[in-house]
Amino acid sequence: MHSIFDQRQWLAWLVKVRILVLTCLLGIELAIAQLTPSAFPLRLFVNAILLWYAIAIFYILLLNFWQEYRIQSLLQVLTDLGLVSLVIYATGGIDSSFNFLYPLVIIVACILLPRTWAFLTAALAFILYGTVLELTYFEVVPSYSTTHPELKSLQAIIFVNLVGYLAVAYLAGQLATKLRQVDVKLKHTSGALEDLQALHENIIQSITGGLITTGLDGHITVVNTAAQKLLERPQDGLLGQPVNRLFLDPLPQVESERAHAEVRLLAPNGYRKTFRVQVSALVVPEKGTLGYVYTFDDLTEVRRLEREVRMQDRLAAVGRLAAAIAHEIRNPLTSIAGSVSLLSGIPELNQEHRQLLQIVTRESERLNHIITDFLGYSRGKQYQFKRVDLLPLLEDTLTLLEHRLSAQNSAIRVERKYPLTEAWTLADGDKIKQVFWNFCENALRAMGDSGTLTVSVETSGDDWQVNFADTGPGMSPQLIEKIFEPFQSQFEGGTGLGLAIVYQIVQAHEGKVWARSKVGQGSVFVLKLRRLTETMSALQPHTIEAASVVAAAGGARG
Repeated sequence: MHSIFDQRQWLAWLVKVRILVLTCLLGIELAIAQLTPSAFPLRLFVNAILLWYAIAIFYILLLNFWQEYRIQSLLQVLTDLGLVSLVIYATGGIDSSFNFLYPLVIIVACILLPRTWAFLTAALAFILYGTVLELTYFEVVPSYSTTHPELKSLQAIIFVNLVGYLAVAYLAGQLATKLRQVDVKLKHTSGALEDLQALHENIIQSITGGLITTGLDGHITVVNTAAQKLLERPQDGLLGQPVNRLFLDPLPQVESERAHAEVRLLAPNGYRKTFRVQVSALVVPEKGTLGYVYTFDDLTEVRRLEREVRMQDRLAAVGRLAAAIAHEIRNPLTSIAGSVSLLSGIPELNQEHRQLLQIVTRESERLNHIITDFLGYSRGKQYQFKRVDLLPLLEDTLTLLEHRLSAQNSAIRVERKYPLTEAWTLADGDKIKQVFWNFCENALRAMGDSGTLTVSVETSGDDWQVNFADTGPGMSPQLIEKIFEPFQSQFEGGTGLGLAIVYQIVQAHEGKVWARSKVGQGSVFVLKLRRLTETMSALQPHTIEAASVVAAAGGARG
C-alpha cells in the first residue's frame, strides 16, 4: 500500500488532471455548439462543469487542512462518478460521447483505493450509467438523446458497459498492484543507495588524512574535511581548482615509478608546510580511468623535529669540541697577547711595526672574544626559573636599545605592538633578556643604518608568542635552516654563536624558536614560551629549584 505521503501526492496530481480534463471538455463542447446545432441543453452542461470546477477547488483546499487522505480519496471518486453521470445525462445519455469518463474514474480508484474498491467503483459506475439510460428511456426525466433504441438493444449496451467496466477494474487493479510493488522496490533500492552513499561520504569525511579526487583534467571534484584543515582552505575555495596550483612542487604522477612525493605548500598565513602525497588512478569498472585520487598527510612537524634533532647533535658536537680545545687555545693566546704587549713598549719600533703589533693585538682580542663565547656556549648554565612577566623584560630591553640608537643617531625605529597588559610565564628573566637582546642585535645588523624593528606579543594556544620583525634584506631558505647553528653568522665580525646560544636558552625553557624570511622582504624571529597556568603558579619553591637543577644539567650535556 502507498504511504500517506504518496497518497497525498496522488490526490494532488488527481486535482490537477481533473481541472485539465474539465477545461478540455468545456472547450471542446463549446466549440461544437458554435459550429453545429446542438440538441442537448448547453446551459445544463456548462453548469455541471462549473459545479465540478467548484468541487475540485474545494478538494484542493481540503487537502491542505484535512489529513484523512483515504477518506478524501473515496469522496473524490464518488463525487466524480456522480458528476460524470450528470454530464452524460446533459449531453444526451445514450448518445453522449463522454461515457469514457467512467473508466477513467475506475482507474483513479484503482490507484488511490484498495483493489476491492476498484470493483465496487466499477459496479457503481454500471449502476449510475444504467440508471441514466433507463430513466431517459422510460421518460422519467427529460431525455436529450436523438436516438431511441429498442429495450433489448438498451439492455445490451448496459451489459456491454458492465463487462467493460469490470475489465477495466481488473486490468487497472493488476497494473496498480505492479506499480505499487515496483514503487516499493524502487524506494527500497533508492534508500539503500542513499545509505551506501552516506556511508561512503562518512568514510571519506572520517579519514584523518587528506583526500582529494580530481577529474582527468586535474580539477578538484571531492575534498574531505581533513584536507580542508590541512590546506587551511574552505571547500568552496578548493572545488573546481587545479590541484597542481595548490602546491609549490610538482605532484607525483600515476605513470611514474614513484607515485608518491614530498611537496611544499604555502599556507594562507604565510607558513610553509610539507606534505607527503600519494596518487592513484580513479578507476571505475567498464568505464576505465575517470580521474585521480590524492591522499596526503602533514610532515611539517616531523621534518621540524628532524631538523631540531640534527641541530641538537651538531650543537652537542660543538659543545664537546669547545670544552676540549677552548682552554688549550686560550693559554697560548694569553702568552701571545702578553708578548705583543711587551714588544709594543720597545722605543726603537717604527710606525709600521707598531701598526703590525696593533693588528696582532686586535686580532688576539677578537679571538679571545670568540673563545669566551665558545666557553659560554659550552659551559653548563644555571637557570633560576621564576614567575615573570615577559612585557617588563621586553620593555627593559627595548628601552636600552632605543637609548643606544639615540646615542648613535641611528635612523632605525622601534615599534611596539602589545595588545596585552601582562604575559606571565615560568622562566629565567636574565636569560630571556639575553634572548631578546640577541634578537634585537641581529635585527639592527640586518637593517644597517635605517629601518623599522616591530616587536609584538600575542597568544598562540597555550603559549605566548613574541615576534621580532625587521625590514632588512631577508634570508634565503638555506640560511634559515642553519641560522641557529654555530658559526652561521652572515655579518662581518660576528662569531655566529649568538643565535646558537639563543636556541640553547629556549630549549632549556622548553620553548620554540624559529625564523621566517624571504629575500628582499625582511625577517621575523619568533619565540614561543609556555603560558603560566594556575597549576604552575602554585608550584612550591623546592619544585622550582628542582626544575632549575634539571635545566642546568641539560645545559651541561648540550
